[in-house]
Amino acid sequence: MQLPVVVGVDGSEGSLRALDWAATEAARLGLPLRVIHASLWEHYEGLRPTFDTERPAEQILAEHLVASAQERAQRLHSDVSMVADVQPEDPVTALVHESHEATLVVLGSRGRGRIAGMLLGSVSLALAGRSHCPVVVIPMPPPSTQPKPGRIVVGIGDAAGPSAAARFALEQATSRHGELIAVRAWRCPAHESMDHPLLSGTPASAHRQEAEDHLENVLAVLDRSGSDAVIERSVVQGPAHQALIEAATGAELLVVGARRDGGRHGLHLGPVNHAVLHYAPCPVAVVPHTPRA
Repeated sequence: MQLPVVVGVDGSEGSLRALDWAATEAARLGLPLRVIHASLWEHYEGLRPTFDTERPAEQILAEHLVASAQERAQRLHSDVSMVADVQPEDPVTALVHESHEATLVVLGSRGRGRIAGMLLGSVSLALAGRSHCPVVVIPMPPPSTQPKPGRIVVGIGDAAGPSAAARFALEQATSRHGELIAVRAWRCPAHESMDHPLLSGTPASAHRQEAEDHLENVLAVLDRSGSDAVIERSVVQGPAHQALIEAATGAELLVVGARRDGGRHGLHLGPVNHAVLHYAPCPVAVVPHTPRA
């Protein structure tokens, strides 16, 4: 069974960019495309007189919106099998439900309404923290640097082995016949570098070597069978979010992981995730560490 690429649309410029990206990704992977607009208009039908046979204006608008989105996607990639649907739910609930049976969920970083002016919309942030499949957030405005075809960047965290994010990133690079940039950031605690002025380089060298060894160990057990992607290592001193944002310049996709927080609230989005979702210059994929529920 081929799980579709799902894209959430609301008519905003950001969602149209997400629609175009999702349609292109579906065409590239040979997957169906599912276009979703979530609206709560049905929840308020009970307030209408029972003798009123006219359809609510919100319903008509929602149906027109998804039909227009589907037509746009079909013009872009006529060979992609696609369906469009209006769901009587709030956007986060609807898209989290869709994520159970999706390869990817794609949406824009900003939507309509009073949150449209924010750097990252509440739907994007909430979905990235609750989805059961990778979520790709398309930035607004578009990147100023033309991406290098096939370049994928992934952050390598503290886990001893390859994370789901690392595996997903390799799959993305492989399917594009491109390159994977594996980034490992390191920092030397200030008290260590200042213990002795003549030995200030020694602690830093040790931390860098530890970061290099960790990166090599993770990549050594990453399953590369069937992959022709070139893997490049990048060991950078400084905050992880800064290293990833800088590495993402000129990339087609930046991949980060998210872990379960142990409760019922979904995934834990740490400061690195928040920073790259707000400021990365390319699309960002947030990949759950845990398997689908």
